[in-house]
Amino acid sequence: MLHILRFWYHNARPRALPQSLLPALLAACLAARTDGFSGGLAFLAVLGVVCGHLAANLFDDYFDYREHRTDYRDHLKHEGFRARVGKCLYLASGQATLAQLLLAARIFTGSALFLGCIILYFRGWMIFWIAGATALLSLFYSGPPVRLSYRGLGEITIGLLFGPMNMLGVYYAACGEISATLILISIPVGLLVMNIVYVHSILDFIPDKKIGKRTLAVLLNRHASMLAVLFLVLFSPYAIIGFGIWHGDLSRLHALLLLTLPLAAALFHMMLAYTRRPELKFSRKPWMGPMSEWRHIESIGIDWFMIRWFLARNLLASLCLIGMLLTFVGA
Repeated sequence: MLHILRFWYHNARPRALPQSLLPALLAACLAARTDGFSGGLAFLAVLGVVCGHLAANLFDDYFDYREHRTDYRDHLKHEGFRARVGKCLYLASGQATLAQLLLAARIFTGSALFLGCIILYFRGWMIFWIAGATALLSLFYSGPPVRLSYRGLGEITIGLLFGPMNMLGVYYAACGEISATLILISIPVGLLVMNIVYVHSILDFIPDKKIGKRTLAVLLNRHASMLAVLFLVLFSPYAIIGFGIWHGDLSRLHALLLLTLPLAAALFHMMLAYTRRPELKFSRKPWMGPMSEWRHIESIGIDWFMIRWFLARNLLASLCLIGMLLTFVGA
């Protein structure tokens, strides 16, 4: 049983967990400063976020594989297009079937719902509405008939799910209330989560367009438009934080969140370079943050993609970690 659990945990892409886990932990830290805080309910809420995220990733694999079998990337690479290969290898290799994948996704979903029911008992119906809306958006991200990720709405959906809705749910579960500080922090976090998926869609622009998957990048179609939207997504979080400090809903210590600006600038520079000279290579630097299995990534030739994806993820992680530290000093 433990082997099976590890197998499906690995295939549910835990590398992407920071984009939901860190915002959830940040929300729990913010809630810890309130009188009604419950550490037990906060823990259950964060665990529910993890289970829900893993379930959503498996459902995404299920619907994508059923629609395209994912070997289209191999064909594109053989045709000379720059595309990543290797998604859903556990299905393509026969290690698991679609039916087993669907069962695993349902088990992770059931675990999240069970944890949600416990929180519902203590916090009331607000949790039901937050969890219900989150579950529907997660399912219809790639599931029919809506398939938001195929209509140019996937990036916005992910940003909303893992930013404001995620943080609102965890915060309310932890303390039973909502605050202006939470909202002003959750929107920048959501934009930086959206940025991870949007960077992904720009890098996968050609293969996605080839199969008719209408990501936001495909919808925009032109590099100039893609970069303009990227600029807004990357840098508007800092304008929102600045407004919150000016308005008094955030403390002056929250200005320390601006320390992540160099990462945002570096990522924008890399994406600008990708649209003009995609063959240009960037070497990994210590200040970019952790990038696991880097030698293996270089050996299989996807470092051009992963260095940008990791940088987008580490940008979000840095902002959340600084935000958590600020809660401990009373910001």
